[in-house]
Amino acid sequence: MMKANPGNFFEDFHFGQEIRHATPRTVTAGDAALYVGLTGSRFAVPSSDEFARSLGLPRAPIDDLLLFHVVFGKTVPDISLNAVANLGYAACRFGAPAYPGDTLSATSTVIGLKENSNRQTGVVYVRSRGVNQWDETVLDYIRWVMVRKRDAAAAAPAPVVPDLPEAVPAADLVVPAGLDLSRYDTVLAGSPHRWEDYAAGERIDHIDGMTVEEACHMTATRLYQNTARVHFNQHAEKDGRFGRRLVYGGHVISLARALSFNGLANGFRIAAINGGRHAAPVFAGDTIYAWTMVTQTIDLPGRADLGALRLRTVATKDRPCGDFPGLEAGQADSAVVLDLDYTVLMPRH
Repeated sequence: MMKANPGNFFEDFHFGQEIRHATPRTVTAGDAALYVGLTGSRFAVPSSDEFARSLGLPRAPIDDLLLFHVVFGKTVPDISLNAVANLGYAACRFGAPAYPGDTLSATSTVIGLKENSNRQTGVVYVRSRGVNQWDETVLDYIRWVMVRKRDAAAAAPAPVVPDLPEAVPAADLVVPAGLDLSRYDTVLAGSPHRWEDYAAGERIDHIDGMTVEEACHMTATRLYQNTARVHFNQHAEKDGRFGRRLVYGGHVISLARALSFNGLANGFRIAAINGGRHAAPVFAGDTIYAWTMVTQTIDLPGRADLGALRLRTVATKDRPCGDFPGLEAGQADSAVVLDLDYTVLMPRH
């Protein structure tokens, strides 16, 4: 009897399958500090207990994307250990904040399956839910991933492609309990610009770039207990499609978010990821830049202290965003590695 787990292949999944993922994870202040060291994130709320307490939170919460990556990492051994690529995200909603000392665990449901025409791979759609030790939802999201088949001749299940929402509705955005931004200090937060200072159609070049180091992207991926082989095993990947290890796409998301501080420092909480795709692979040595378009300003009923911005952040490699002839056309450029549609909460005047 084989004791080691080879991971699931496409033909191992079935529609409606429920998967409980192993290894609950207690997140710590050490995890939060290491995340800052690997990404350079500077947002004030997850950086400072005192700043967070001034807004009515008990202490600095775990960065939203660190929470995302930890929950995502739980799902990898069961969903994407044999993946060719993670293709996209939808309907990602952040729930109760997580704090150091909280224990996170995850479950997934298979909501779609479709074999590719080459019969070598198929696309698996899953809805994953991360919860804390009180079974409160901290994260709920859909992703779809291209997974290898164990046997190309194996019969494929009937195709089911889920109908994915364009965005998380404003009414479903979660505002943390007790949050009050009436004492929000823009000097300490790093920017004077609040919700009213942004307009739909506005474009922000975040200017700075960050080069991905081999040690950093692998350390980050190990931090999340993400076991996908394409990120670690150079001995195997030297004979693969690219001849080298791929950088975990979530690390690119985190770098783009960290870079967005320059221009969006008061977007203190990611409330939703509406959609996103990894447009091209990233490798160690690539330098990541980012720009953001404000696509919608969202008034939150009953809240005079905060609003929401729907944003589209595009990350590029080895090409500063100011070089694009038109930022709207950037999505078709070979330098684009990430196109992310998400919603942030921001204080009002």
